Amino acid sequence: MEDRKKRILMSVIGVVICGVSVGFFKRASFGIDPFQSMMSGLAAVIPISFGLLYVIVNLCLLLFSLINDRSKIGIATFINLFLLGYIVDYSHQFILKLFPELGIAGRLIMLVIGVVILCLSSSLYFTADLGVSTYDAVALILSEKWKVMPFKFWRITTDLCCVLLGIALYLLSGNPISGLAQIIGVGTVIIAFFMGPLIDWFNRHVSQKLLSR
Repeated sequence: MEDRKKRILMSVIGVVICGVSVGFFKRASFGIDPFQSMMSGLAAVIPISFGLLYVIVNLCLLLFSLINDRSKIGIATFINLFLLGYIVDYSHQFILKLFPELGIAGRLIMLVIGVVILCLSSSLYFTADLGVSTYDAVALILSEKWKVMPFKFWRITTDLCCVLLGIALYLLSGNPISGLAQIIGVGTVIIAFFMGPLIDWFNRHVSQKLLSR
């Protein structure tokens, strides 16, 4: 029972600080994360509301998890679906009020904080094993089903695929190349290459130790 309570607490805390981390990431204004890059590209070529498109894509990813590994769907999955957006909006607005004006140095600090706690939050609810977000589940399932490389490299692969797909779709839609700055930036590249290894590090040195205690 105590183990179950600890896992639920880790899941909830993980999702909450994940939302806060995205608030920092958005305030840094150095590009969006890989999944959102793909969503922006899709939105540029599919003439429906972004909200509806977001639901459709997440339902497709949810279907992938249900077919391949239902154990990845749990309480954290639905907390992500229903609460994460609100947490992101609130945290972003709160950070904007605290730091209305930021120079390059301040934005870089925001970016570093956002990336680090995003990876920590992902590690917490991955390790709790009570479900993950529909996108996070993809790399986890691939790393367990196809053991050709560890999770951190699968995560880099899925992130890079999202970024490249987002760029390709955006350009195919006829939008100007200058608008790519809204999709990809230094923050996008950092997450694409370093989020997998950082999550793996937090898994081994923080989350798994917390759970074992």
